Amino acid sequence: MKSNNLKTGKKGEEEAVRFLESNGFKILETNWRYHHKEIDIIAMDKEFLVIVEVKTRNTDYFGYPEQAVNRMKKRFLTEAANAYIFKNNIEPEVRFDIVAIVYEQNKRKLLHIKDAFIPGF
Repeated sequence: MKSNNLKTGKKGEEEAVRFLESNGFKILETNWRYHHKEIDIIAMDKEFLVIVEVKTRNTDYFGYPEQAVNRMKKRFLTEAANAYIFKNNIEPEVRFDIVAIVYEQNKRKLLHIKDAFIPGF
């Protein structure tokens, strides 16, 4: 079960990268790690540094994937984003996006939520 979830997650992240690139995003990093925290995708969208969390599911029966981005996950993403900015000495405006993907009945539903949350809230 766990390896199937990992495969689904990896497939979703690859799909999210293709989607973002096709919409003009420049991908800087994928699966960037800061200690035990990970950012799925770091990209530039015009003047914004975009931190992207990808959530992928095989069904939305138990809820939509984007609902899995809870307060702790937001805090981890914020901490990792701050580390990335500090490490790379960059000062762009930062935006947090979510790409939610559901694969169900041989169809893919992709939802890109720009400005999904504000750090600290």
